Amino acid sequence: MKRFFALLVFSLFSSALFAQNEIGPDGDKLLWIFAIVLILALAFYLLGGTGKKPRFSIKSIMSRRRLSVELKKDRVYFPDTLTLTVKNTGNVDVDLDKPLLIFDSFWLKRKFRIKGMQNRSFYPLYLVKGKSHTLEIDLLPFYQHDKRLKRYSKVTVRISDVKGSRLGQCSVYLRKFLIKY
Repeated sequence: MKRFFALLVFSLFSSALFAQNEIGPDGDKLLWIFAIVLILALAFYLLGGTGKKPRFSIKSIMSRRRLSVELKKDRVYFPDTLTLTVKNTGNVDVDLDKPLLIFDSFWLKRKFRIKGMQNRSFYPLYLVKGKSHTLEIDLLPFYQHDKRLKRYSKVTVRISDVKGSRLGQCSVYLRKFLIKY
């Protein structure tokens, strides 16, 4: 035990006792070599150097899938209908999945998929670049389904691609709420 304690004390103070002016290795060159190898490996992986189909191409990098999502209500508080407008502002066509309607209270969330309107189902929807799509969402069927939804203060509509990637969302407040979240 005494040896261990003596070794511990010696190792703690040895750097201060035996200080010398030594020149360390050139760490800059090692970091540059590591960064270059990492960049080459990443480029090899992204450009599909394994002989398979490339993951990314110049066309996929230059194409942008972008949507502008707008949600309007017919009244300031306690609206009956919401108007969803989705415009394709990107430079490629987009295949939209069913919108997700989220009723949000501070602690609870209820999620619904919107299939269409007036007993017509028209999703998935192919939206050409520069075009827009408008959907009227009647809230009364949701309130008839669950009476507690009238107490929820916020509604969010989330738009996603058929493959599952999120493209945009928009929120509106249905009633006054003390805390803005």
